Amino acid sequence: MSYQLRATLGRFGRLAAALAILLSIFIGPAALAADNTDPSNPNGSALLIKGTVKNEKKPVEGVEFHITGNGVDEKVKSGADGKWVLEVTNKGVYKVEINLETLPKDVGLRDPEANVRDANLTITNTAAVLFPLGKDTRVVQPIGDQILIRLFAGLNLGLLLAVAAIGISLIFGTTGLNNFAHGEMVTFGALFTWLFHAELKLPLLLAATFTIILGAAFGWAQDAALWKPLRKRRLGLNQMMIVSIGLSIVLRQVFILGFDGDTKVLSGEYESVSLGPILTTSSSLWSMLISVLALGFVAWFLTRTRIGKAARAVSDNSSLAAATGINVERIIRIVWVMAGALTALSGILYGLQFQANYLLGAQILLLLFASVTLGGLGTALGATVGAIIIGFVVELSALIIPIDLKYAASLIILIVVLLVRPQGVLGKKQRIG
Repeated sequence: MSYQLRATLGRFGRLAAALAILLSIFIGPAALAADNTDPSNPNGSALLIKGTVKNEKKPVEGVEFHITGNGVDEKVKSGADGKWVLEVTNKGVYKVEINLETLPKDVGLRDPEANVRDANLTITNTAAVLFPLGKDTRVVQPIGDQILIRLFAGLNLGLLLAVAAIGISLIFGTTGLNNFAHGEMVTFGALFTWLFHAELKLPLLLAATFTIILGAAFGWAQDAALWKPLRKRRLGLNQMMIVSIGLSIVLRQVFILGFDGDTKVLSGEYESVSLGPILTTSSSLWSMLISVLALGFVAWFLTRTRIGKAARAVSDNSSLAAATGINVERIIRIVWVMAGALTALSGILYGLQFQANYLLGAQILLLLFASVTLGGLGTALGATVGAIIIGFVVELSALIIPIDLKYAASLIILIVVLLVRPQGVLGKKQRIG
């Protein structure tokens, strides 16, 4: 039996154990234990920071990396196969900086400002650190070109956020629940696509299809096993929100158990595309097109179908909708299924462009809530508009503030808008009390 096959079987075993733990939480307490040993490190002693350097699908040799933290100050270089590795002795978070001067001529980072990344060894024994390469953009560009580049990146990010944020908006509109486990549903989409495509070698389109179906099933299972019983018990919305926070923590640990904590690469290098001063990849363009089609489908579904109109009626006034003969619980279940599918799709697209790990959902959750709140709680169109605004603000703010603070800029804009218009951009004024 080959090493790769043994590793895959081991991953399935740990994933099955993780799902069993999650199931036990839904149906009752149980004492389950699982082995979290990394199959590539059976003795549990080696702590490895590693990566692979490729450009246009070809390995790049001689690229230098500087690793610091926890008493470590080392430099390593990529070999002929593009791979590099450093063994450390202490668990913790390490900084990995790529030496841009050691890159080949005319080759640079896709994101020139992301030359330092974290390697997190607090939970797992292996941390993969990747620096996607492309055409060298280190030459100072005119401010007009920089604005165009950031606007394109902002539109790309905004569309990705919109696909996931619509799910939050639909769930809030029909149930009043702020679901803090929604970020983990994005992670679900990214990690399962990696499992099907990178590990099981299924074609990407087939892997994505399976993942979206599983995402829809995951949304159905959440409502059937957890949220509907809690609604029947008339649990308050604040209590249900706390339950969602607990569910997000549990799901994060399940992902660590099933997929390890290292960074997953969903796909190889894609063809570079030049649109004037904008340098992007074919995957980004396909992602934007799919996002637009998905958003268009949601708009058509909500405005042209009976179920969509019923969902809007439940969102406006569930009691009145029930009085007119609408099966509110059935509509809520459909909304959960739809939200699960959309969120899985968002995770797929996000993972293809930015890679994936178990913290993916937690990293973008605040941006999702900011999008929904900014656009107007409970409105799908508002979530889309809010997400695109957040995407533009995040990327354009990087022109004037450090890139590490660009997410904070979006939250500042959110606060300012809500001070002026508390119901959001497209929300309706409602009297409270």
